Amino acid sequence: MAETIIKVDLSKSAYENDKIHNRWHPDIPMAAMVKPGDDFIVECVDWTGGQIKNDDSADDVRDVDLTQVHFLSGPIGVEGAEPGDLLVVDILDIGTFEDSQWGFNGFFSKQNGGGFLTEHFPEAQKSIWDFNGMFTSSRHIPGVEFAGMIHPGLIGCLPSKEMLDMWNEREKGLYDTEPDRIPELAALPCADTAHMGRMSPEAAKEAAAEAARTVPPREHGGNCDIKDLSRGSKVYFPVYVKDGGLSVGDLHFSQGDGEITFCGAIEMAGWIHMRVNLIKDGMEKYAIKNPIFKPSPITPKYDDYLIFEGISVDEEGEQHYLDVHVAYRQACLNAIEYLKKFGYTGAQAYAILGTAPVQGHISGVVDIPNACATLWLPTDIFEKDVQPNAEGPTKYYDGSVDVPLSPDKE
Repeated sequence: MAETIIKVDLSKSAYENDKIHNRWHPDIPMAAMVKPGDDFIVECVDWTGGQIKNDDSADDVRDVDLTQVHFLSGPIGVEGAEPGDLLVVDILDIGTFEDSQWGFNGFFSKQNGGGFLTEHFPEAQKSIWDFNGMFTSSRHIPGVEFAGMIHPGLIGCLPSKEMLDMWNEREKGLYDTEPDRIPELAALPCADTAHMGRMSPEAAKEAAAEAARTVPPREHGGNCDIKDLSRGSKVYFPVYVKDGGLSVGDLHFSQGDGEITFCGAIEMAGWIHMRVNLIKDGMEKYAIKNPIFKPSPITPKYDDYLIFEGISVDEEGEQHYLDVHVAYRQACLNAIEYLKKFGYTGAQAYAILGTAPVQGHISGVVDIPNACATLWLPTDIFEKDVQPNAEGPTKYYDGSVDVPLSPDKE
């Protein structure tokens, strides 16, 4: 049996655990040390540190303190790792806690985080998903069940001081172009809610003022939200500090490509079993700037999809030049409108796209002026038939079971 080198207590605050941190900084002390070739288990709290509850109110999603997230287990040092190496991480297994067989999905309020479609869904909403072995379903979204593909939404190594300074400079530059924007353009350092792991209080106070938030993915990995990093996957991480400093968290039971509701996967607490190795000087050998990922060989098997297309023309009819963001947004909106014809509310349809194993594809970026993006929706996840047919759609669900807190505004 592999040793569990980081344990969590879900009844306690994440701030009470010195093997957890919620910022990126090169001086965060290692929470544990391992050797190349070692395999080990790491336990993780959910990304909010327990702020979201298993109930039918979305008040907690509305009021969540996003300056706290994400809570990560680590950093884990690997003996012999030096800047310029590649840290090879095998995800051997990943799972739920026996006494925590549930997860949550949510839309953040536009005033507090927002999301991919926040202009259409500006109010906070939440759905709870119950786990039954490898499957999940929600009391808030009837007629849907699918197999989970559990994965870490966030995994990466500590940045060097030079890299941290670069992040802060470029993100502050973007923020300053529109400082009053809601949601903001970048999540800047916030010392008040920083948890710096095993740092001394004096050192933590100084480091927290410049420590990077964990919200975006960056050169070191971070919050990449790649649903295919499940059991059997492999990641090659650039090493920027001595010992590497591997951290992991933000576990998802399932997620659609893009994690489009922001709190867009089925978020959960759980554990991950990993093995580490090193490729010395691997960054130069393979010209690695960002991590390289090898996907899991185990994926939910869905054979039938409805594929929704979007092009780079926005909701107002404005033409954009080869804009993939706009195109994928339109593909998602088209899928939501389609599912509403079968009785789902817009909010329920949006939650389905964020949690189910939908595929997102960049289908074309050369045919000016329209990029083409597609969203692949597996039809097997639905209890009823949602295929187009000559008779037209049947409204299987009347919307009486809605995502809590606020009714659909459309």
